[in-house]
Amino acid sequence: MSDAENRAIARERVIESMEQSAEVYGLSRSAGRIYGVLYFATEPLSIPELVEETGYAKSTISNVTRTLTRIGLIHRRSSEGGGRRVQYSAEREIWFILQDVLQQYVQREVQTTLRTVQRAESQLPDGEDGTEAERIAALRGTYEDLQEVITLAADLSAAELREALEEYER
Repeated sequence: MSDAENRAIARERVIESMEQSAEVYGLSRSAGRIYGVLYFATEPLSIPELVEETGYAKSTISNVTRTLTRIGLIHRRSSEGGGRRVQYSAEREIWFILQDVLQQYVQREVQTTLRTVQRAESQLPDGEDGTEAERIAALRGTYEDLQEVITLAADLSAAELREALEEYER
């Protein structure tokens, strides 16, 4: 097998993985494929070029690029020279994307759950030390820890977070 064939196989494996990841995060497989194609593209691609690369209908490409642009996975730009054709490129800084997801979705969910758990805990009778109280207190502690971890991950670069974890392990 040639080097070019090996590169194409490796690229396709990564794109297929991106399709699966997209589904995990509530996106379509087509969103994962389009993001993957743009991730590997050496230049921004237009909708017709994405149609050619993926085989998807123009309407699918249009809908998916709108969604991916809205969530920050791809960037929309006008073609060079002031042409009307819009082109798209992938956000390649994956850590930035993960931080954004943590801040927009996970952190909000953790805060909502933590408030609910705290409210439930405050409604227990004073001096309550039964199974419910213990479990609610343990859950509160877990969500407080999770909130702290998310805050750290959202505020630090990948290198800073890695360094902090390495320091913690010592």
